Amino acid sequence: MPDLPHSPAADRNKQPILEVLTGILGERGSALEIASGTGQHAAWFAAAMPGWTWQPTDADARMLPALASRVAQAALPNLRAPLLLDVMAPRWPSQGAAFARGEEEKFDAIYCANMLHIAPWAACAVLMQGAARHLLADGLLITYGPYFEEEGTPAPSNLAFDEDLRARNPEWGIRRLEQVVAEANRQGLALRERHAMPANNLLLVFGF
Repeated sequence: MPDLPHSPAADRNKQPILEVLTGILGERGSALEIASGTGQHAAWFAAAMPGWTWQPTDADARMLPALASRVAQAALPNLRAPLLLDVMAPRWPSQGAAFARGEEEKFDAIYCANMLHIAPWAACAVLMQGAARHLLADGLLITYGPYFEEEGTPAPSNLAFDEDLRARNPEWGIRRLEQVVAEANRQGLALRERHAMPANNLLLVFGF
């Protein structure tokens, strides 16, 4: 098996995220992961939660071969082959049969980590729209990453990170929590839980 792309950050945060997920999610269900990247989270979570079927996806077609290799290396019955999915596309996934042709094809959870700050702001609205389409009635949207909050002083590391992101791409940047929540509310999703995470990140849980 060739060396696979590796994210040190994903390696550091996968266990803290898993510990929160196991307190949020039931014993079994199906999860759609948006922006899986290297697939480290998908493989880790699927291994730790055997009752959950995990569907990794990514918008970058160039990532899919490595992501597929990660899935093959994990060799888990509950970890599906990756799919091409661009949240900006009107149909999910971007290729193949569409999700949600029937109730059984919807998901108990949609998980999206570290995407909103490296995507145009419009991606937040379409993420919420897609979640509203593809979640079961009692399903949860779970997002993870850095956010600016109305109350409290931003961490210096997040301010520096935001400046770096905007220098790389003016459409990128750390998002304001209240604006993300407002986009969710427009689709009938409410913020149910806020979990402070290491390295000044937040894990947010939205539901109908």
